[in-house]
Amino acid sequence: MKLAYLFLGPLALLLLASCCCCVLGTSGGNLRTFVGCAVREFTFLAKKPGCRGLRITTDACWGRCETWEKPILEPPYIEAHHRVCTYNETKQAIVKLPNCAPGVDPFYTYPVAVRCDCGACSTATTECETL
Repeated sequence: MKLAYLFLGPLALLLLASCCCCVLGTSGGNLRTFVGCAVREFTFLAKKPGCRGLRITTDACWGRCETWEKPILEPPYIEAHHRVCTYNETKQAIVKLPNCAPGVDPFYTYPVAVRCDCGACSTATTECETL
């Protein structure tokens, strides 16, 4: 794990992890056709240098949000509306990582999603990338 990711905050990790194969199934609804943003349970590996990793099951935001672009006649010649499924409200949780080296703080803090909405991507809490 790159050291930079430790400082970006676990909120970015949670949002990215919600897209990975570690996402657990939820009850109700067809996830292939779901459009919107919801709290969903998933598991990730919490790690920090000097400690063993610990699997944590938590709640994160997951979903698909409507997005569109249309041409316009004046610069910048395109009107874009791109929203992402993101955190509206979170609470903090703390766990103690196992087998930490002497002098290493064993406590790991991570956000737990309480409410999620479709909205603009904020670089303060999320790694916002475009292709």
